[in-house]
Amino acid sequence: MSELQGKRAFVTGSGAGIGKAIAALFAERGAQVVVSDLNADSAKQSAEEIGAAGVANCDVTDEAQVQTAVQQAVDLLGGLDVLVNNAGIEVSSPLLQQSTESFDKIFAVNVRGTFVTMKAATPHLVASKGNIVNIASIAGIGGSPLLGSYCATKAAVIQLTRVAAVEMRPTGVRVNAVCPGFADTAMVDRLKPDFEAATQIPFGDLVAMKQGRLGTPQDIAEVAAFLASDRAAWITGSHYVLDGGLTASLV
Repeated sequence: MSELQGKRAFVTGSGAGIGKAIAALFAERGAQVVVSDLNADSAKQSAEEIGAAGVANCDVTDEAQVQTAVQQAVDLLGGLDVLVNNAGIEVSSPLLQQSTESFDKIFAVNVRGTFVTMKAATPHLVASKGNIVNIASIAGIGGSPLLGSYCATKAAVIQLTRVAAVEMRPTGVRVNAVCPGFADTAMVDRLKPDFEAATQIPFGDLVAMKQGRLGTPQDIAEVAAFLASDRAAWITGSHYVLDGGLTASLV
């Protein structure tokens, strides 16, 4: 498939996991991709493995760094057609026991980071009539013990997506979000012990019961690629749920 042939894409948090899978699939399907990550070594390795056009690293909580990285990507690619906001962190804690510092940090990365990156990329996307894919979560549409602040940040990402889509529609720029369930990533691995302690159910059994299996980074990349492509030309302001039926089930 070459559905992204000629597209110029900037993917945050693409040194590993879901972001790397998205960048790799984009490149496989014909896009020129610039990898970005807080971890410079991971970004370099990822770029080499997928044959990326280059690397433009940044800390998404630092607006100046984001602006510089986006401009570096534009300079490398000659413009920008797709922004994927994937950079994010998790915090596992009972909500009202979480420290204020930890609460502020997760909002800085997941919400402010998404906002400032969209803001930096917008002039370039307007020029190309491009699009934005934000990686949210089913945590943004339902509550979960231990993930209170994470749920709040991902709900905010969905709302930023909706409002940006409406405001940007006259320019031809589309904005959508992807909402994965539990996926086979390092982030989910870190959550397993806490979830098992809270539920008294082995994590594998919990996943099998609620969503059939763990999602894969490739599952998520496929939907991101679709939304970034011209096949999704009339889709904007949407959030796509990928969770094996977890949020559809009452039992």
